[in-house]
Amino acid sequence: MLMKLDRRRFRALRVFFDPGRLRALTRRSEVGLSLAGAVVGVISGLAVTGMSYVSNELHQLVFGIADSERLSSSEIDNKLLLLTAPVIGGALLGLLLFVLAKRRKKPMVDPIEANALHGGRLSLTDSIIVAVQNLISNGFGASVGLEAGYTQLAAGLASKFGLKLQLRRSDLRTLVGCGAAGAIAAAFNAPLTGAFYAFELIIGTYTIVSLTPVVVSALVSTLIARLLAGSDFTIDIGSFGSVVPADYIPALLLGAFCAGVGILIMQGVAFVEELARKSSIAPPFRPALGGIIVGLLAMISPQVLSAGHGALHLNLSHEVAIPTLIGLFLLKSFASAISIGSGFRGGLFFASLFMGALLGKLFAYCGPYFADATLTPVIYAVVGMSSLAVAVIGGPLTMTFLALEITGDFPITALVLAAVITSSLVVRSTFGYSFATWRFHLRGESIRSAHDVGWIRNLTVDKLMRADIKTARAGISLEEFKQAFPIGSTQRVILVEESDKYAGLVLVPEIYANPTDAQDEGKTLADFIHYRNDFLQPQMNARQAAAIFDKSESEALAVVNNLIERKVIGQLSESYTLRRYSEELDRRRREVSGEI
Repeated sequence: MLMKLDRRRFRALRVFFDPGRLRALTRRSEVGLSLAGAVVGVISGLAVTGMSYVSNELHQLVFGIADSERLSSSEIDNKLLLLTAPVIGGALLGLLLFVLAKRRKKPMVDPIEANALHGGRLSLTDSIIVAVQNLISNGFGASVGLEAGYTQLAAGLASKFGLKLQLRRSDLRTLVGCGAAGAIAAAFNAPLTGAFYAFELIIGTYTIVSLTPVVVSALVSTLIARLLAGSDFTIDIGSFGSVVPADYIPALLLGAFCAGVGILIMQGVAFVEELARKSSIAPPFRPALGGIIVGLLAMISPQVLSAGHGALHLNLSHEVAIPTLIGLFLLKSFASAISIGSGFRGGLFFASLFMGALLGKLFAYCGPYFADATLTPVIYAVVGMSSLAVAVIGGPLTMTFLALEITGDFPITALVLAAVITSSLVVRSTFGYSFATWRFHLRGESIRSAHDVGWIRNLTVDKLMRADIKTARAGISLEEFKQAFPIGSTQRVILVEESDKYAGLVLVPEIYANPTDAQDEGKTLADFIHYRNDFLQPQMNARQAAAIFDKSESEALAVVNNLIERKVIGQLSESYTLRRYSEELDRRRREVSGEI
């Protein structure tokens, strides 16, 4: 009897995990996509738990801390160890960068860029490499968090899984969001935070179609992480009475203050990266040199090491003097900027939470006095934590739900929401970027979020143009032109020089509309040439082509291979371009609304 039950269970599992059946179910229904999201949640939970375990083991091995301790809150008396550990980690990372420079030439793509430009396609190999780099950086004490590695690895695994299922573009983007949601949810034991991290930062929009798979992934990943690790990221805010309207005024001021500090931190990281690029130091040597500076800062205070989980709880649970808070904030911000700018791999997610908590307590101690305010320094720390994180990372609802899930207090969450919205508004109005999109901007990319613009870039002139074109030499006479192209044979002819270089475009009806004695009036073919300097190139997208059509006021233009040779390779009409653009735009709208 037991054997029969085991066989039935095995058959059920085999049917569920059969790639063909799962592919058909996923492509056919939202239930199938939600099941795929659940699978991604399991994978994400395992990936986060595994990376956390390796990181903790590295901290114990390298720094000799106890199993139950956090690196940034440990008492480490060996100053030489504090100095050399980040240097050794930088040397190992530099060696890895040297090997990668020889073997991999393409830049690595993160989940935001993958969803914005590549339809959710991520290289799993690159994602594993990023995760390994993040582990080396964090494990040897560089002032970076593991969240970048978590999301990269989980999203890379989700993308690989989606490609195996041959998902549509929109579904693959959603599955990548499921991976990121599961990673953040497992990291903070906060499923709502993970889900809205995916909506706001990875997918770029919220839709009813993507809601279920993303939330399912976040919930499943959280359960897996709890089952395997059992860790819980919570903050005890104590008793404080009730939130009154007067409490919102200092919270709004703190939000605006954190926005300004967040902008300075992002520009500081970019400044260090620019200094490193302009220096004569080869990239493989930069992490080790950065490790020297981080090690020197760690000799002053070990709280600058790693992401700062232990240091955050240490500073929240104890009374800390104002000079100590200021010094620790400056040390941590400088260590984070040096770590990322010198080439250590990681992000500012948890570092911004830690620094925001320091700013919140500092604001509570030395900020303006509000007679009717009732908040404690710990609550200000939670407000500052969320406000600075949203300034650097983005995602107002993500940080609001994080405050809710780590405190369990709804009135405080409403206060955090007001501060977070203020911080986000100030950053968007004055700076316009989060940390990730600011780095895209420095690389020359125009994307501001994970909203799907890749389809526009894929809709290129090369794919839209017609190759069967009518051409003629620019030096022929009018009579020769009329003999070659009788009226009604074609609408327009592209003229080329002897070297096949583009010379302009002639409208055939315009020539026949002139008097028959046009030659007696001294007119030549050159008098009918239009758009000598107006043409398209194959790499242009539909939006760029439409702008050139609008500027030249032409119904069709020639397509040339490049600006130097200017050899004609095709022709494209404005009407066809706009029709194809409208069709694709309508398709994306229907995908977002859930119609398809």
